[in-house]
Amino acid sequence: MAQTRKRRRRKHRGTQTGRVDRRGRAGRPRSREEARARARKQRVDKRDRPPTWTAAMGRAFFGAAIFFILLILIFKQGVPQSLGLSAAMFLIYIPMSMALDRFMYRRRLRNQMREREERKTGAKR
Repeated sequence: MAQTRKRRRRKHRGTQTGRVDRRGRAGRPRSREEARARARKQRVDKRDRPPTWTAAMGRAFFGAAIFFILLILIFKQGVPQSLGLSAAMFLIYIPMSMALDRFMYRRRLRNQMREREERKTGAKR
C-alpha cells in the first residue's frame, strides 16, 4: 500500500524573550500593493533589451502589410504587382529596422552610462 506523504513542518525559532520568529516571511509580499510594486521593479524595460532580427522582421512585415494595403486602395495597383512590391519592401525594411533598433539601443546605453558616471562623480564630491 502506498505510503501517505508526511506534511512538512516549518521550523519556528524562539528567542530568549519568548517571541517566536518565523522564517520565510521576508520573501512574500505583505500586501497586494507591495506585490505590484515588486513586479514593476523587476520588470525589464523593453528599451533595455538588445535588438533582435526577429523583432526587425516583425516590424518589417507590419510595414510591408501597410504598404500592400496602400498600393491596392490608394494607388489602385493590382494584387500581384502589390504583392511583388510589398515583398521587395519587406526585404528592404528588415535591415533598415534592425539598423534603427541598434542605433536607438546604443544611444540609450550611452545615455545610461553617462548618467551613471554623473551620479558617481556627483556622489564623490
